[in-house]
Amino acid sequence: METEVVNSLALGGSTEAIDLSIWGLFWSAHWIVKFVIIILVAASIWCWTIIFFKLGMLRRLRGRAARFEDSFWSGGSLDDLYDKIGQRPLDPMAAVFSAAMREWRRSLSRRRTGSPMTGSVQDRIDRVMHVTVGREMERLESHLSFLASVGSTAPFIGLFGTVWGIMNSFQSIAASKQTTLAVVAPGIAEALFATALGLVAAIPAVVAYNKISNELNRYAGRLEAFSGEFSSILSRQIEETV
Repeated sequence: METEVVNSLALGGSTEAIDLSIWGLFWSAHWIVKFVIIILVAASIWCWTIIFFKLGMLRRLRGRAARFEDSFWSGGSLDDLYDKIGQRPLDPMAAVFSAAMREWRRSLSRRRTGSPMTGSVQDRIDRVMHVTVGREMERLESHLSFLASVGSTAPFIGLFGTVWGIMNSFQSIAASKQTTLAVVAPGIAEALFATALGLVAAIPAVVAYNKISNELNRYAGRLEAFSGEFSSILSRQIEETV
């Protein structure tokens, strides 16, 4: 950004150059305004890091879920699919499947040892899938609260810098006993700069939070639908086994 210079006439006819570039505003600002600016810049950088990470994560989740559903509904053996996935799958949908199959196999092993399979097997499987869905969604929603916090607090932090910059400007006017632009402009510019940074940090955070939350809600619905369908399949197998 090109440096903007404001030339104002002081008393006595001399000129004073005031640097109103971004760096000039930062270095000439009061230390409290500098602290506010640093907080807002750091929050904005971290927000964008979370945004890019979550968007990439959602894209990978959709791809993995589609591939798993293709394997699940391909007509192959569920035991073979479970053995292929392993005990610690990375995909949330595969994790729900793995947890249910693990509980199902435990019930079958108890039956082979002579313990009868009761109707509570279905309840245990449903609870296991419900807990797994909740745990996986909690992991996927991590750091979203930071976006919400920045979206709600950044404008107020910027407003604090604005108020402090205006107060500093008035103090400069009172100390110099002048009302020229050279005295007023720096404080006002610092105030507007802090406000702008607050909005720059808050607006993307709010937009990204809403978008990512909606995408995760749709994905959670997809997991719940899969859990219901898989529960029905296991219920039929339980009835055939008992």
